[in-house]
Formats: sequence, structure tokens, C-alpha cells
Amino acid sequence: MTASKLTPGDPFKVVMLLYPGVTQLDLTGPAEVLGRVRGVSVELAWKNTFPVTAAAMTPPGIQLVPSVAFAAVEHADLLCVPGGPGHIELLADEEVLAFVRRIATDSRFVTSVCTGA
Repeated sequence: MTASKLTPGDPFKVVMLLYPGVTQLDLTGPAEVLGRVRGVSVELAWKNTFPVTAAAMTPPGIQLVPSVAFAAVEHADLLCVPGGPGHIELLADEEVLAFVRRIATDSRFVTSVCTGA
């Protein structure tokens, strides 16, 4: 698939996978940078919109709130899977894998951070 050229300000939807055990910086770093670009919207997606606990050196960890549930995501121009120790459990989670496959199929870019690859 060849990505068409973007011009500044074109609408561009970023969907970032939020999951229990995500490394907070792997998620919020790219979200912060991308969200400052004109025309870019950033969604944090999880199975539902209940708070998710990020990985932390000390419990209880930082709570992050998904902005959208998987079922409500129709497409993404860019899908990003951040890293974190919680990624191990995702590898056996059919609901998460089905979501990633569904969104990645038509995304212009599929990206990751660290162990999210």
C-alpha cells in the first residue's frame, strides 16, 4: 500500500493501544508529540473505557483512561503499539490481536515503541 502525500493540517487519526502493564512513557511520549501536530487526533484504545494501570517500578502504578473502546474504532491512519511488560499477556489475547489485525489492515502506518514491536 502506498501512502498518499499529506499536506499540513490534513486530518490524520492516530490510534495508540493502551493496555495493562504498558510503559507509560512509551504511550504518552509519542501521544504528546503527535497530538501537537495540526490536524492530528490521538485516541487511546482499549477493550473498554475503564482506567488501565500502567507498569510502574512501585505499585500501584499510574492510571490511564482510554478515550475509546476497540468496538468504536473504525480506522486509523497510524496505529501505534507501545511497549511494556504487559505486552507478554497481549500475545495470547485474541480480542487484542483481532483489534490490531483489523485496524492495521487499512492503516497507512503501523508503528511500535520498544517491546510493542
